[in-house]
Amino acid sequence: MNDSNAAGDLTGLRVMVIDDSRTIRRTAETLLKKEGCEVFTADDGFQALGKIAEVQPQVIFVDIMMPRLDGYQTCALIKSNQLFKSTPVIMLSSKDGLFDKARGRIVGSEEYLTKPFSRDELLDAVRRYLPAA
Repeated sequence: MNDSNAAGDLTGLRVMVIDDSRTIRRTAETLLKKEGCEVFTADDGFQALGKIAEVQPQVIFVDIMMPRLDGYQTCALIKSNQLFKSTPVIMLSSKDGLFDKARGRIVGSEEYLTKPFSRDELLDAVRRYLPAA
C-alpha cells in the first residue's frame, strides 16, 4: 500500500499549515507526516508569507480567523504572487457558512474545509491537488 508510485502517494509533498490554533497545526502536521508529507507550519499570515517563499509548499492550508492577517488576506497575498498563483490554497474554518465559502473563492482558494476535520477529509483535500507526475 505504501508504494511510492501508488496513486495518491503523498511522500515528499510539501504542505504548509497556517493556523493560530496549536492543536489544529499539530493535528494536521501529525496526520500529514504519517503519509510522508513534509509539513511546515505558521501561526499567522505574516509568519507564513516569509516561510512560503522559503519552502515553496505544494499545498497550503489557511485558517480564516487569525490575528493580524486573516485567512482571506493571506490567501489573496499568496495568489497575487506569480510564483504561488497556481499553488492550491485550502481554507480552514470552524464555520460552515456559504458566505465564508464564497468569500474564500473570491480571494482564490481552491477549497474549504470545516474544522474539526477528519483524517480522511484532510488527506482527500491534499490528494485532490497532487501535482501530476
